[in-house]
Amino acid sequence: MDQLLAMRAFARVVEAGSFTRAADSLDMPNATMSKLVQDLEAHLGTRLLQRTTRRVTVTPEGQDYYAKATRVLRDIEDIDTSFNVARGKPRGHLRIDVGGSTARDVLIPLLPDFLGRYPDIRIDLGVSDRAVDLIGDNVDCVIRGGPLDNSSLVARHIGDASMVTCATPGYLKQFGVPAYPEELKNGHRLVSYVSTQNGRAMPFRFLRDGERSEIKIDHRIGINESNAHTAAAVAGIGIIQTFTYAVDAALKDGTLVEILKKWRPPAYPFHVVYPQNRYVTHRLRVFIDWLVESFPGKVRGTARR
Repeated sequence: MDQLLAMRAFARVVEAGSFTRAADSLDMPNATMSKLVQDLEAHLGTRLLQRTTRRVTVTPEGQDYYAKATRVLRDIEDIDTSFNVARGKPRGHLRIDVGGSTARDVLIPLLPDFLGRYPDIRIDLGVSDRAVDLIGDNVDCVIRGGPLDNSSLVARHIGDASMVTCATPGYLKQFGVPAYPEELKNGHRLVSYVSTQNGRAMPFRFLRDGERSEIKIDHRIGINESNAHTAAAVAGIGIIQTFTYAVDAALKDGTLVEILKKWRPPAYPFHVVYPQNRYVTHRLRVFIDWLVESFPGKVRGTARR
């Protein structure tokens, strides 16, 4: 038995909550994962996991072994990392999750710089607006905007995105150009962004002279993916509020027109988020530091005034 591999397999099952998800995250067959854990239990002479057809639960002995095993695994990675740091070459695999428009318009255009600086780091980029289980999905970090409500995660602020309210010239010709936010209630059609976490439509927010306000009315359509949200506005379905970077090109070529400029939405904070109890590898640390350096200039946008 490869005890180190078995320890890693067992730890991933505990973190992922299932053998299938753990096997997928380590890129090994489910049967191999199960055999490694069985061999580890036989070696220790104790049951670490209780298995049923529906779920996997950790025994008290398994919880104790997990706590000790993860310390050993972190120490091993720390030793490996120290040699990489000494050579100045962070290496390994990063799994990163980011929203659709942020990936397309911000992160991916920046990535050539990161990959050029750190050629030995390999990245798997998950692109979606859905909520991610960092532990269960074996993700190193996520880049997300908005308020954070999960105290079990560590978040580092990386920038604030400017936002705009906009629609197509055709829509504005048909329905009129609102002169102030309250006019949105007078027959206008809103395209709302719907949170994947709670299923609620994000209100339209405005800021003028330090005073904040919100408009909450029934939307014509709600969309829970950022690229599709922008596409709905370009199609002329209605008015959206979105990140400036997501519509910058459309604003410049006249496909979309910014409205309510005196009531621009407040800036939207972005964070890089990672699990509180996970060892921060050198490769993750340099990625986070690079984000803090590179991200802010890309999210401010250049909407025309």
